[in-house]
Order: sequence, then structure tokens, then C-alpha cells
Amino acid sequence: MKKSERTRTAILAAAREQFALHPYDQVSVRAVATQAQIDPAMVVRYFTNKQTLFATAVDLDLHLPELRDVEPDRRGEVLVRHFLDLWEGDEKQTVLPILLRSAATHETAAAKLREVYVRQLRAMVATVAPEAEAARRAGLICSQLLGIALTRYLLRLPDMTARTPEGLVADLAPAVQRYLSDPLDMATG
Repeated sequence: MKKSERTRTAILAAAREQFALHPYDQVSVRAVATQAQIDPAMVVRYFTNKQTLFATAVDLDLHLPELRDVEPDRRGEVLVRHFLDLWEGDEKQTVLPILLRSAATHETAAAKLREVYVRQLRAMVATVAPEAEAARRAGLICSQLLGIALTRYLLRLPDMTARTPEGLVADLAPAVQRYLSDPLDMATG
């Protein structure tokens, strides 16, 4: 690996750690540089500013399952299980908590989360749902998945953290399955 690539990687690792520990507004380019053990000018050289650094540091691919390859009546279960694995399994993502925590107070993070939703979750749902319903179904599914992320991983509500992942799959999969496949009341808009 070239020195420039090692430097860029070190900056991104330091940025992810800083953004994981502190709200966006409390993270400085200087703090990231100190953690990466480089001059702050190098952070600016590679990423221009904190906003670009943040957007790059939270680049996220959810590696969502290909729902067309899953039995239709198991899609909700597969999706919930995958989502829980992103938070606490072997595929654990360090970027998810940063992005979700920051999205509530910082527009760049909120925009990034919306981008992930549209490009990944809504696109995945569109592969198995009628075109006219895909966006609505994806929004309903997202409300369930972000709700569990907020209550279990960020707020750490005791009633949610006490549940095993299998228990959560049993609790949530039927709702997500319903949003994926049951008829929607299209009259209410």
C-alpha cells in the first residue's frame, strides 16, 4: 500500500472513531489529525473540509440481501436478521451508529442516511414489490428497522436490549413481512 493510501486510511479510521465518540459539532479536523498522528493540513489536503471528511467516513454499503432469491414468505425474517447482523453480528458496521446518531442534528448525515435509504433499501424493495407501492413499503420497513436501531443500540432501552436477536427476529419479522407483501390500503395515500 502506498504511503498516501496509508495516510488516507489512517485519517478515515481516526475520523470514524472521533465521530463515534463525539457529536459531529464536537469533532474537529485537529482532533482527527491528532488521533491519526499527522498534521491537520494533511486532513484538509485529502478531504478539503470536515463535511467532506464526514461524508467519506460514513460511506456505507448495507450489503442487503437479494430478496428475489429468498422465498417470498421468509423475506421479512431474512431482512430483519440481516439488519441485526449489521449492528451486532460478524458483519457489524461501525458506520451505522455514527450515521444514525449524527443524522438527527446534522444535515450532511441526514442527507447521507436518506441516500442510503433510496439507493439501497428502497431499491431492494423495488425488486420484489409493485412499482407503485415500493417507496411506501420501503418507508414502512425503514421505520421498523430504524426504530429498533434507535431503541436497542442508541437509547439502549432495557426492554429492547434484554431481547435476544432471535427474539427480535420473531417480534419484528412479521411486521416487516407484512410491509413487504401484504396488500396496502392505497386509498389513504
